[in-house]
Amino acid sequence: MKKIIILILSCIAFSCVASQEKVSESAILISNVNIVDVRTGDIIENRHVVVDSGKISKISKSISNVDNFKTSIDGTGKFLIPGLAEMHAHIPQPSNSNPEIVGETLLLYLSNGITTIRGMLGHPSHLELREKAKRNAILSPRIYTSSPSLNGNSIKTKEEAIQKVTTYKEAGYDFLKIHPGIKLEVFNAAVKTAKELEIPFAGHVPVDVGVRHAMESGFASIDHVDGFLEGLVPQSANVKPNENGFFGYSFTSLANVDDIDELVSMSKENKVWIVSTQSLFERWFAPITADELLEEPEMKYMAKSTLDNWKRRKAQYTETNDFSMTQWEKFNEIRRQLMYKLQKNGHGMLLGSDAPQLFNVPGFSIHHEIEGMKKAGLTPLEIIQSGTINPAIYFDEEDKFGEIKEGLSADLILLNANPLEDLKALKNISGVMVRGKWLTNEIIDSKLLKIAKRNINK
Repeated sequence: MKKIIILILSCIAFSCVASQEKVSESAILISNVNIVDVRTGDIIENRHVVVDSGKISKISKSISNVDNFKTSIDGTGKFLIPGLAEMHAHIPQPSNSNPEIVGETLLLYLSNGITTIRGMLGHPSHLELREKAKRNAILSPRIYTSSPSLNGNSIKTKEEAIQKVTTYKEAGYDFLKIHPGIKLEVFNAAVKTAKELEIPFAGHVPVDVGVRHAMESGFASIDHVDGFLEGLVPQSANVKPNENGFFGYSFTSLANVDDIDELVSMSKENKVWIVSTQSLFERWFAPITADELLEEPEMKYMAKSTLDNWKRRKAQYTETNDFSMTQWEKFNEIRRQLMYKLQKNGHGMLLGSDAPQLFNVPGFSIHHEIEGMKKAGLTPLEIIQSGTINPAIYFDEEDKFGEIKEGLSADLILLNANPLEDLKALKNISGVMVRGKWLTNEIIDSKLLKIAKRNINK
């Protein structure tokens, strides 16, 4: 009997020790939170998520040692989604006159839950920035960076194309940025070299190349839905390709929408992702006035000199006799049809707004992009996937980020409402976690206030 009592007491003692299981000093607990499964759209209710050393170390239904966590976040009634990716971002170059601009831009992205950015106009400084972000030496989203621009001026010959592609590969850029103006034979030389060196390329579709040849050549992504409207113009129209206007706007009346399915099929066959940057076409190149846009709250985070430049440039595009409301409406409707079908029947969409371009404030512009995708008919889940799991698939790094799963990077957004019910919930942020670093809403607001104050007189 005595032995039995001793055994029972031992079990009780062991149980107590287990319940007081030691927790790492750096571990963070998010308790009782609803997890959004971005693959299926399911809500996994009341889970405990443990983060340590920048990764999601455990997801469980229950946890016995809650009090042992130095940092604990109450997720009751809240929703946890993976951090978003801005797949058409721009990172400023270092500036002696404005040394804070790089760090502030990165913070603006983070403030809206963007924990990954694909920089679309590379600079040597961005390679160093990418590495600092990797080792958490700076507060920054994960960075992928393009090469400097390959365009009609930077590669005028096949020899230049081969040399530049080789140089950018050796320098360590993640991919090549294609811009307009490249002649067909020069483009082909660049593509051949890129494939030999195994460096992807993405961006615009040069007029000489055309969207069909671009897709067959293996673009990783075509951004702005560039070249697609021109691709809908029948050869019998006998147009001059260089007279296409702003992303094909001048050819709007000639576009044969019955050919959309063919182009969509080609995008799927050739595994070409699409970044719509639709916010550009509903803000910059759109009938809304500059003064209306300048009234938006996020404009306070941009320098006055930048805002003045944006207003001036918008006038050059939309306040002229060449801009027609009727034509723009038709142009935009064709774009929306393309976006819808490219999502439903193509290879898929990636979330990207082209910030900071005209009236697209980094981070904040992603919500305008989301609204544009919604108007095109994409579902909340499809839009969320375009900024989470799809970028991870695109980069072939599903084992690193893109969903909430044990072992993946702790890039997370804690929301106060369900984004699958209303995408506006993506603005209602309780906090953002970037590779395990927790930024409360209060911390974010404090940093944003400093940026706004600094930009008042810039």
